[in-house]
Amino acid sequence: MVSGNNWDDLRYLLAVARHGSLSAAARALGVNHSTVLRRVTALEQAMGAQLFDKMPGGYVLTSAGDEMHRVAQKMEEDLAAANRLLSGRDTQIGGTLRVTTVDILTLYILPRHVAAFRRRHPELRVDLVAAEASLSLTRREADVAIRATNRPPENLVGRAVSGLAFAVYGATAYLDGKEVTANLERHPWIGLDESFDHTNLAHWMKRMVPAPSIGYRVNSVAGAVEAVRAGIGLGLLPCGVVDRDPAFRRIGDPMAEADAKLWLLTHEDLRHMGRVRAFLDFMAEALTRERDLLEGRCPWPTSLSPPGIPLSLPLSPGGRGTG
Repeated sequence: MVSGNNWDDLRYLLAVARHGSLSAAARALGVNHSTVLRRVTALEQAMGAQLFDKMPGGYVLTSAGDEMHRVAQKMEEDLAAANRLLSGRDTQIGGTLRVTTVDILTLYILPRHVAAFRRRHPELRVDLVAAEASLSLTRREADVAIRATNRPPENLVGRAVSGLAFAVYGATAYLDGKEVTANLERHPWIGLDESFDHTNLAHWMKRMVPAPSIGYRVNSVAGAVEAVRAGIGLGLLPCGVVDRDPAFRRIGDPMAEADAKLWLLTHEDLRHMGRVRAFLDFMAEALTRERDLLEGRCPWPTSLSPPGIPLSLPLSPGGRGTG
C-alpha cells in the first residue's frame, strides 16, 4: 500500500533503483544529490521501512524496497499508458498553445501570421512569450519554440524554414544628405550588450566596429531596431524586419557572417499533438513564403546601395569593441 505518498515520491525510488546511486539518480531527474537523499529518506520514514542498503557498489533494494519497487513500476506503467492514450486522443486543435520566441519575431514578424492562424483556428488560444533565454520545452514551459539560431538544442525536434539575414541600416531621416558609403566608423553605432556575446551578431560587431564608435547599447535586437529608427546611429538589423519600412535605409548587402537560421522546434513527445502540429505546419508554410524578405532579397526601395554591390566597411583594422 502506498498510503500517504504520491507518484512524485516514488519517482525517486525508481531512479535510485535503476541507476544504483544517488548522484546518478539526481542527474537523471535533473535535481541535486541532496534532494534525492531527502526524498528517499522521507519515503522510508513514511513507509516505516528501510528501502535501500548502501553497499560498496551502490544502493541495493531491501526486501521491503523490492516490494515497493514493484508497486512503483506498476504505477509508472499505468501512467505511461494513460499519457499515451490521452496523447493519441489529443487531435483537437482547441485549448492553449504556448509559444516562446525572441522579441523581433514577437513584435515584427509573427503577429500577422498568428492572426491568420487564429482565423483558421479561433478555438485555439496562442500564448506568445518573448524570451531571449530559451524556455524549457522538456518541462512544458512552452509547447513550441521559434528561434533564430545556427545551433538549435539537441533535445528538440523541428526544421529550419528560412535564413534570417542582417545588414547595416540607418534611419532615413538620419542618413538624409550624409555620405555613408565610406568612413562608417565616423558614425555612431548601436551595439548589443554582453548577453549576445555568443551570437554571430556580436562577433561581427566586435570584428568590424571599433568600441569608441558604439554610442548606445541595448539588450535586445528590437531595442536596436528602435534605436536606429530614432536616429541614434547605424545598426546591424534583420532585413526581414526593416526592408519594407521607409523609415530605414539599408547600406549594402546582408552580412553573411551575421546570419542565422529560423527554426520551428518542439519536444519529441509533443510533435504529434493536434494543436502543436497545426501550428508548426501553418507557420512553416507562412514563413517559407517570406524567405525572400527574411533572407534580404526583397526589392530595395529604401536602399542606398543596389543589390550585388557588397558593402566594404573601411573600419579601423583590428578595432574590437566590447560589443
